[in-house]
Amino acid sequence: MDLGIDGRKALLTGGAGGIGRATAAALVAEGVEVVLTDTDRDALEGARASLPGDARVHVVVADLSREGDLDALRRGVRDAVGEVDIVVHGAGVTGPTGAFHELSDDDFTSVLDTNLMSAVRVSHAFLADLRRGWGRMVFVSSEDAVQPYDDELPYCAAKAGLLSFAKGLSRTYAAEGLLVNSVSPAFISTPMTDAMMDQRAEEQGTSREEAIASFLEEERPFMELGRRGEPEEVAAVIAFLCSERASFVNGANYRVDAGSVGSL
Repeated sequence: MDLGIDGRKALLTGGAGGIGRATAAALVAEGVEVVLTDTDRDALEGARASLPGDARVHVVVADLSREGDLDALRRGVRDAVGEVDIVVHGAGVTGPTGAFHELSDDDFTSVLDTNLMSAVRVSHAFLADLRRGWGRMVFVSSEDAVQPYDDELPYCAAKAGLLSFAKGLSRTYAAEGLLVNSVSPAFISTPMTDAMMDQRAEEQGTSREEAIASFLEEERPFMELGRRGEPEEVAAVIAFLCSERASFVNGANYRVDAGSVGSL
């Protein structure tokens, strides 16, 4: 299917991660010129090297918690591609975990800053680009936004806030041609969940594969497919929402979770 975005320009935050790389690959395949940003240059260069069409992939190192880095990101994007048509915000961390009484205010503040306030900053920085008659913004949230887990409350709160922020933006700018949506994955095969499963395996004295199996059985019983998702499966939905084919989709949250969320 031709997504109708050949020649468009996109910024992907969290571009060195598994979902970021897969999304970049999907967009490049559609003829989009992509700028990847993340905090680690080596990881970004590795992401760029893994993608086809080097001339259409650029990298800019930036920590979205720092205002000075936002300025550098704006300059880097301008130098690379000029104005962008698409922003996919995937930057985020799981952050501290544990029961609520074990967590401090700083534990919440740090996760909210990385997962929610970074979205606010990026939106401020590139909103003018997207208000030129055609634009797409996609925020990567999580199943945790609507089905919170008691040992991940900072992350859950941040991702719930991100959904609300995206919905609010979608109401403001749709008449100008800017469509804003969210994607909420669950338990995708990424370095983040690898680390989670390696820790679980160490605690249980099992292999990673056994840790994944027990996690699915005990913690994610509604994931009917019985496996982790692949980054490409999330990227396909993101690419659709970035496209001309999603011209009547606005303010939506697409779950890519194999049924993990137990409610409607």
